[in-house]
Amino acid sequence: MAEALKGYMGKVLFIDLTDKTYRLFPWTDEDRKRTLGGKIMAADILLHHIRPDMKAFDEDNWIVITTGPLTGCGCPNSSRFNISTVSPLTGILTSSNCGGDFGLFLKRAGYDGAVITGRSDKPITIHIMEDEVTFEDATSLWGLSTGETQAKLKSHGGKLAIGPAGEHKVLYACVFSNERTAGRGGVGAVFGDKNLKAVTAYGTKLPDVKNRKKLKALNVKWTKTLRTHPLTGRQLPKLGTAGLVAPMQAHKILATKNFSAGRFDGFEKISGETLAEKHLITNAACTTCVIRCARMVKVDNKIVKGPELETLGLMGANILNDNLEKILQWNYELDELGMDAISSAGVLAFAMELKEKGVHDFGLEFGRNDNISEMLRKIAYREDDGDILAEGTRRMSERFGGKEYAIQAKGMELAAYEPRHAVGHGLGYATSNRGGCHLNAGYLVVLEGLGLDVDSLTPHGKAAFAVIFQNLMEAISACGECLFTSYAIFPGFLVDKPNWFVTKAILAAFPYVGPVVNLLNHFTKFPQLNLPIIQQSIAVKYATGMRANIGKLLTWGAYGYNAERIANVILGQKAGADKLPKRLTDTPQDPKDPRTVVPLEKMKKVYNRARGWKDGIPTFRRLKSLGIKLEKRVYDAAVKEAYR
Repeated sequence: MAEALKGYMGKVLFIDLTDKTYRLFPWTDEDRKRTLGGKIMAADILLHHIRPDMKAFDEDNWIVITTGPLTGCGCPNSSRFNISTVSPLTGILTSSNCGGDFGLFLKRAGYDGAVITGRSDKPITIHIMEDEVTFEDATSLWGLSTGETQAKLKSHGGKLAIGPAGEHKVLYACVFSNERTAGRGGVGAVFGDKNLKAVTAYGTKLPDVKNRKKLKALNVKWTKTLRTHPLTGRQLPKLGTAGLVAPMQAHKILATKNFSAGRFDGFEKISGETLAEKHLITNAACTTCVIRCARMVKVDNKIVKGPELETLGLMGANILNDNLEKILQWNYELDELGMDAISSAGVLAFAMELKEKGVHDFGLEFGRNDNISEMLRKIAYREDDGDILAEGTRRMSERFGGKEYAIQAKGMELAAYEPRHAVGHGLGYATSNRGGCHLNAGYLVVLEGLGLDVDSLTPHGKAAFAVIFQNLMEAISACGECLFTSYAIFPGFLVDKPNWFVTKAILAAFPYVGPVVNLLNHFTKFPQLNLPIIQQSIAVKYATGMRANIGKLLTWGAYGYNAERIANVILGQKAGADKLPKRLTDTPQDPKDPRTVVPLEKMKKVYNRARGWKDGIPTFRRLKSLGIKLEKRVYDAAVKEAYR
């Protein structure tokens, strides 16, 4: 009999809110070996549960909360957990990754994950403890902000909570753990639909690891690497993600005026440098983090989490606002209301452009910031025009027009990176499974100006790198690791010595090594080795006892990406759905340079070949080669519908 895997707790909860019962969900070591954990595990669970007509607010839509095998094992930056469900914003799967400490305490309670179904007849809180789950009336918490709710929860462990936006089913409502956010795709609205106000987890159990001595030594070395790398040891601790504002401006990728431009005259006033100089109180970090990129600032005489790059860019340049104090205030209000800052900012910018073009007047206009707070409140409570904005950019454009400048992909508003000067990142936006996400996109912008300086306008090689980056980031996330740890994969000299002839030669070669990279994309199991620059595979080996290497990471990532994609097809995603608004594909950012568009169709052809997809749909052969279990009749029916 094979030895049980280490690193995991070995149990997954299944909780039914309708009848207030719980039991164990069947999940074996074979399942763990196939999916690793995190969002890949969640994708596999949901793939085998969803049906073609399932909607986000159906009672049997599952919320799947998962941890990774490295969570709780002492690895740096390993406290991440994932929440996946059918998204009310996009209608397809969403996976929302979060810091905080809930994932750690869920494992300490003895569980690798929890599947939640049903709908409570009244507001409810779930308390997960070692070998016991209890349900508590949350009527007294209903209506409270995310911070107020967590303060009232009687638990010394991890906490999840929604705010008013989740209660009113704003399609981009969030779930909070401490001040960290499961932010994208509307997972908070699904909590609200189920009358699930909060979840707590507490326990004292710790996962057993396969080789504690070697894992401990690796963690010491890994921590040193992260603390000495120019990106994770210097840039992020010093300025946080806010430090990206200035380089984005320099590289013409700072989304400005609803993505109509890539530079903003007032960028210095909202930059990371200004934030650090005038408002930074101290750095903060998620549990187990050694990078400490979070900013703590003062708002309303409270010390609270400061804005990340996305909020600075999208609530700044993208609505033509250079008032940093306003952004700090809005960031705090969004957190307390429980709303995704990216989507919130996207709908504001679209509403402003609708007014500018004389289509519809929501009272919002570029450069005006005195009424933003009130509109955010109206969105959260679905009052007046806020009820319309609560539906998201895609639905607004279907109602009022303006689809060509409704900046979304698959229904999800884009992050703050303007892709017409980072075309590989644009391909990532379009092919991201959950919609306009910069992380699920593969974050090619790190090559195209943020960190490295590969030719940002050439399409050459970008499809190959998009695939391998997406797969690698999928696997790193599934480990329970923060994606910022992936920055340390790039040798430091590429960042510190941009003018060195070796750096220039390597960066110049990047677009032309696509065929070599695609060999790894086609044959993910090929690299049966571990490299010091990719510590995650070594850590998984020492923690779990699984045979883990770079090839396994890429295979796990490909499994997750394909499982999510075919699940989306079953849910109704059409063939050829990997699209961007015409502003980004047809209108040059620089009218004098026709190259400053995203050449999406050209890159998609290469991308689909590299993935083994046709028109954005995995072939049955590709699914089978990855070990994804799906009945042929289910596959055939979904694909047939995708071409209708």
